Amino acid sequence: MAQLVNLTEKLAQQEDLLPEEASAAALGLTRADVPDGEKEAFLTALAAKGETAEEVAAFAETFRGLARDPEVAAWAPAAIDVCGTGGDKMGTFNISTTVMFVVAAGGVPVLKHGNRSITSQCGSADLLGALGVPMEGDAALFQRSLRELNFTFFFAPAFHPAFKAIAPVRQALARRGQRTIFNILGPLINPGRPAHQLLGVFAEPWMPVMAAALDAMKLANGYIAHCRLADGRGMDELSCAGSNQVLGFGRSRNRREEWTPARLDLATAELEELTGGDLARNLELFHQVIGGGGPPGLVDSILLNAGAAFYTVGKVATIGEGVALGRDLLRGGAVQALVAHTNEFYRL
Repeated sequence: MAQLVNLTEKLAQQEDLLPEEASAAALGLTRADVPDGEKEAFLTALAAKGETAEEVAAFAETFRGLARDPEVAAWAPAAIDVCGTGGDKMGTFNISTTVMFVVAAGGVPVLKHGNRSITSQCGSADLLGALGVPMEGDAALFQRSLRELNFTFFFAPAFHPAFKAIAPVRQALARRGQRTIFNILGPLINPGRPAHQLLGVFAEPWMPVMAAALDAMKLANGYIAHCRLADGRGMDELSCAGSNQVLGFGRSRNRREEWTPARLDLATAELEELTGGDLARNLELFHQVIGGGGPPGLVDSILLNAGAAFYTVGKVATIGEGVALGRDLLRGGAVQALVAHTNEFYRL
């Protein structure tokens, strides 16, 4: 494809792509008649130059446009997705997946988009699958799940057939340790198109890029988050184990804040309290947490994310109020009841 080759040459000159050029490149990557070598060269050149917010937004819009439509537009304006990019290599528990149940139990619809484990031992799809949530479904099932459970799950491979054409290239580049734009696209291409998002990123320099990209995609409100740890490492989610850097978009555009545990009357957690394991271990931790137990630092980190989600959609006036609401839902059994209902719902 001559156009992809020409765009690769432009990137090699350290020139940014126009949105229409980035969109054309994204489409080119999905074509089976384009040689893998040309795709590898383009993705490598784009990463070497550094992706701009405009390029990321154009890629995301293009791939989201190619995605299968789950037909949940009636819920999207009030809904949220809470997720991370992955890639922080911290081995933490499935915090955002647990947050989904807390937020849904609190009356906020959640459109969850995720995959099996890639950079961890247990991904969101692994945990949800073990809880009975199917990886395949039709629009009627997604709509019924939202009506009865207040959440639904979109298994990424089932919604993005266009990614099949790029899979071998991504795998080859990953084996060489080459990062590509696909490492950050997942959270941006939720086929349900929720109007709100709480998105954790693995590296702080990506915060302004992702915030500007989501702003360009016209989301109503949300925050990009990155947790700085005392040892210099970072996490792709809010946690009580460090200092949380947040950058808003949508209604919260240009808000840059630091959310520390102390500021929110939460205790500082040890990183070990947040550590997960394989599916069996994470299931054990999950049931401890929804049953009112679990490591205190993990519980507080889950509640911090839930509180931020409630705050993002306007359910509460402050994050502290959101944390308190989440704690009441856990202690009062509402979250555990929703998990039990989920298991029953999908057994029908």
